[in-house]
Amino acid sequence: MADRVYLGVDLGAESGRVIAGVWNGRKLRLEEVHRFPNGPVHLADSIRWDVLRLWAEVQNGLSAAARRYGRQIVSVGADTWGVDYVLLTRRGEMLGLPYHYRDSRTDGVMASAFRKVPRAEIFRQTGLQFMQLNTLFQLIAHRREHPDMLDHADRLLMMPDFFHWAMCGSKVVEFTDGSTTQCMSAGRRTWATGLLRALDIPTRIFPKVVQPGTDLGELRRSVAERTGLDGVRVVAPPTHDTASAVAAVPTDRTGSAEWAYLSSGTWSLMGVEVRRPVITARALELNVTNEGGVDGTYRLLKNIMGLWLVQQCKRAFEAAGRTYTYADLVHEAAAAPALRSLVDPDDTRFLNPPDMPRAIQSYCRETGQPIPSTDGALVRCAYDSLALKYRQVVGSLEELTGGRIEVIHIVGGGSQNDLLNQFTADACQRPVLAGPVEATAMGNVLVQARASGEVGSLAEIREVVRRSSALRSFEPGDPGPWDEAANRMERLRRRKES
Repeated sequence: MADRVYLGVDLGAESGRVIAGVWNGRKLRLEEVHRFPNGPVHLADSIRWDVLRLWAEVQNGLSAAARRYGRQIVSVGADTWGVDYVLLTRRGEMLGLPYHYRDSRTDGVMASAFRKVPRAEIFRQTGLQFMQLNTLFQLIAHRREHPDMLDHADRLLMMPDFFHWAMCGSKVVEFTDGSTTQCMSAGRRTWATGLLRALDIPTRIFPKVVQPGTDLGELRRSVAERTGLDGVRVVAPPTHDTASAVAAVPTDRTGSAEWAYLSSGTWSLMGVEVRRPVITARALELNVTNEGGVDGTYRLLKNIMGLWLVQQCKRAFEAAGRTYTYADLVHEAAAAPALRSLVDPDDTRFLNPPDMPRAIQSYCRETGQPIPSTDGALVRCAYDSLALKYRQVVGSLEELTGGRIEVIHIVGGGSQNDLLNQFTADACQRPVLAGPVEATAMGNVLVQARASGEVGSLAEIREVVRRSSALRSFEPGDPGPWDEAANRMERLRRRKES
């Protein structure tokens, strides 16, 4: 049988790719077809998506894939991060330039929302972690600043759904990305219309929700002619990148909460796979989230600021004339003193500071800690703090599920960082399995392959990932220094709260 090819459009924080999943009936091989930069665009005092350029790049990638694989290509599907959206008119015109979640328009919006609907009630209905970047709070800010746009909007599409619309004309929202909005009823997979009305958000703009693996239709004739892709279907993968990544976690324990995943990149998303949302007073207190997964699963997880801290330090170093690769930064961090200065990665000052090193130093100064003064010390502070945050989240997840997490699977780009992998094993006192690096792309294309009948269950998808990937293991070391640092970090947290 000739290889069959499934195309994944993966839009990440720093770059976008069109990736081919080449399937031979037993193993999957990924081949990058086209890579292009992705990042927010600053316009006046706002931060936006550059969607037209991205769509042009996607078409360039589809054209390159057509030249390379021809009629082997079966389908294409897009994924990216959650929460951001596009507004369309009835005639398919875009209303304004879509906002990026790091835009400051949502500053203070959560407090105003809670005056209309209490925090506990929003959590009871949606089951989501509270972050000001959530779609719900973006829409409240949109209503406040540009009410005419919402009045004229016919459809809200999440960002990957917008690219599917550009490909084939579909106007639906795929469940896993829709579940990140805080506009959906937890456990019911429908929009929380009562909550939306209470917050003055028009419910008519929310489209039908479809499940991962849904066939959305054939490529528009115009797109097929421009790219050379004839007869190719558009299939919705798990469109939230973390949902695709979790589908590709190489566990042999599908359906069990004995393992945790850590999708490591710009954000760190750490959680367990459960069958029902966990919506309890304690879950609200711990500020965890219940997001949609494949085959009726939910991702009980915590969103953590992640390697954004290091990425922005690197950017600041380069602006000052000091150029590093990420491997260089790992080397510098390894040589710096261990567990000397700690920060809470989720402190709001780290969301989008003009200068990340200064933000880290400011936190340390305010909490009476040694101030990291070298590039290596700053990055070491970020890595140590992330590992300790992961330890805290493991404890929260075990408390909420009543079980013990036996192993942590680290997937995504951050799984290449052996130093942080080892810190995670040490801090959490759990074995770590790292890989695959391309978990999001693998989950995306394998769900498409399942839609065409090539793969069966979620467990079979994960078996394919194990057969197709090289994994690395990290065993926990001496817990003593990490126990002491965890206690110190808890004291810092309490001091900041008092």
